[in-house]
Amino acid sequence: MFADTLWPGLHMKKLDQLIDEVAQARARFLDAVDGVSPEQAVFKPEPGRWSILEITEHIARAEEAGVFGMWRALDGYRRGEPIWSGDPVHRGLPIEEVVARTWQPKEQVPAIAAPRWGGAFAYWIARLRSEQVVLEELAQALSGVVLEEVIYPHPLSGPLDVRQRLEFLRFHLDRHRAQVEALTGR
Repeated sequence: MFADTLWPGLHMKKLDQLIDEVAQARARFLDAVDGVSPEQAVFKPEPGRWSILEITEHIARAEEAGVFGMWRALDGYRRGEPIWSGDPVHRGLPIEEVVARTWQPKEQVPAIAAPRWGGAFAYWIARLRSEQVVLEELAQALSGVVLEEVIYPHPLSGPLDVRQRLEFLRFHLDRHRAQVEALTGR
C-alpha cells in the first residue's frame, strides 16, 4: 500500500527528502555552535535555562533515542509485532501541528533526553555529527516501507509515524538552534 492511496491529496515528502532535511537542520545547528568557546558553552543566562553545552547534549541524546526507537519500531513492524498499537491520532499531520497540539509552552524534557553528563563540548558535537550516518542507514532499512505504518510514540506527543518522527528530528534541531543563536547573539 502506498502513502498517497492511504491519504489521497496529502502531499507526502519522499524518504530521501526527509533525510536531507534532517541533514540540513543538523548542519544549521552545527554552524550555530561552531566557534563557541568553552566559556560560552557552559554559560547559563539565568537559573533554569540551559547552556549551549546542555542544549547540544540534549539534542544528541534525544536524536539517539528517537533514531533507535524508529529502528526498534521498524524491526517490530517487519516481524508483525509492532511496538505500538492503537489509534494514530496525529495521522497525516505535519509535525509542527502535532507539537502545537501536544506541547506546553515550556515542556519538561523526557528523562531519556535530559542533559546529565556535561563534559567535553566537542564530544557532543561529534556525537551529533555521527548520528547522520546512523540515520542514513535507517533510511536504507526503510526503503520500500510505508512510513505511516511504522509508529514509534514520542514521550510528549504520543504516537508518531516514522514520517512524523523524521520531521521531528528536523524540527527539534531547528528549535534548539534558535536557542543557541539567541545565546550567541548570531
